[in-house]
Amino acid sequence: MTEITLDVAKQLVDTAEEKAEEIDVPMCIAVMDVGANLVAFHRMDDALLASVDIAQNKAYSSVSLRLDTETIWEVSQPGESLYGLGNTNDGRIVTFGGGIPLEVDGRVVGAVGVSGGSAEEDVSVASAAVEAFESL
Repeated sequence: MTEITLDVAKQLVDTAEEKAEEIDVPMCIAVMDVGANLVAFHRMDDALLASVDIAQNKAYSSVSLRLDTETIWEVSQPGESLYGLGNTNDGRIVTFGGGIPLEVDGRVVGAVGVSGGSAEEDVSVASAAVEAFESL
């Protein structure tokens, strides 16, 4: 697997939605390819409207910086090397958990972004999608 096709993205969305249902938190789920193009997006019933953009921006942040958004948070804190990073890219860089790159042989080929719950819940749902990708 070297690219994020629509079929792959649908599988990741389905897995993420199953996890979100399991924890009873409606989520928005975005899957992007290596060029930060949106391949699939899903908003569960009752997911927060703000989460539409946040999920997409988490995926964008992860694929464009090749980092998960939890790590982006760590390196963008006051005194750290990338302090202020969240104010770049027209505000699209998200500095809290829920965005995770998708990798093949150490190379980023896309990303998943999830929003709707706490950062910990978002990471849990995004991680389920990443695990599904790794098993394809």
